[in-house]
Amino acid sequence: MEEEIKNLMMVWSMAAATMCYSHTIGKVILQGPPRLIALIPAIVTLLLLPLRLISIHLGGPSSFFLAWLSTFKLLLFAFGKGPLSSNPPLSLPHFVPIALLPIKPQTQPQQPLQEPTFNHALLILAIFIPFYATKYHLHPTFTLFLYALHMYIGLEFIFALISTASRKLLGVHLEPHFNHPYRSTSLQDFWGNRWNIMVNRLLHPTVYRPVATLSARLVGRKWAPLPAILATFAVSAVMHELVFYYIKREKRTWEAWEPSWDAASFFLIHGAGVALEVALKNALRGWHVPRLLSCLLTLAFVLYTGLCLFVPALVRCRVYQKATRELTALTHFAEGFANVTTTCSSLITHQFMQLL
Repeated sequence: MEEEIKNLMMVWSMAAATMCYSHTIGKVILQGPPRLIALIPAIVTLLLLPLRLISIHLGGPSSFFLAWLSTFKLLLFAFGKGPLSSNPPLSLPHFVPIALLPIKPQTQPQQPLQEPTFNHALLILAIFIPFYATKYHLHPTFTLFLYALHMYIGLEFIFALISTASRKLLGVHLEPHFNHPYRSTSLQDFWGNRWNIMVNRLLHPTVYRPVATLSARLVGRKWAPLPAILATFAVSAVMHELVFYYIKREKRTWEAWEPSWDAASFFLIHGAGVALEVALKNALRGWHVPRLLSCLLTLAFVLYTGLCLFVPALVRCRVYQKATRELTALTHFAEGFANVTTTCSSLITHQFMQLL
């Protein structure tokens, strides 16, 4: 783990240096294809850096932030769009963290984010460890549900940590990354407004909008969203397969790519589902499904497809076995640290009493 922490520091130091280079490029090269060409080395570097990490809790988020979010932000930045482009331009101390982390300051005052506290999130994550030890006695579907819950709580914790650090260090309030996804009334509502909102807001200008503009010339504005939705989910499927590749590796090398395509199938199915919803809304204007029924149907579809495709893909990557080992090691480290602290305190107190 010590080597992994050293690699983590190296990876993020190089990523920060890469964004310093990108910030300079934004000053000296006008937006458009020339800036994009100048940013290609930065994008390639961000795609390669996660190869230095193999842990779940350190390498997983790093690969997601750097290889996906940061590269898409640079693609938008090349054309003067996205969170890295503003008027006046962002200063370097603000540009770097916004480029590297899932940060987007709120454009309007909003209600405080309802984020889980760190202690509660850590407690919930720790509770999973004994369940994993006895998972062979549990129903396989229930075990997959525990895995999915673990993933959701883990993501909430990571985003809450970043949000708190951003408020303390940068003084900015962030837009939420999740918005009660279990209250979704449709697949369109789930993916567009409630689940991993930052990814949606990066895919919309980079994939959805250009494809919709092109499709409007071919099939008309009414049906242009359909191919745009399918293209957006196809890109999301490819990027998820890439992130899965990063986290399933056991060695810090570019090993042979052997995607299972389960995660890709999950997103392609949901893309087709969202496109079907939009088509039905266009064809049956004025007809609505009762809210409670639509919530139940949406939740059932997301859970069923997630437990059949998305979570098993994570299981095959040995994500949860590695995560359990890391959490167990962290627990033992915390216990050892507490014992050492208690021993040192007792010795100091004993020596102080003797001096008295």
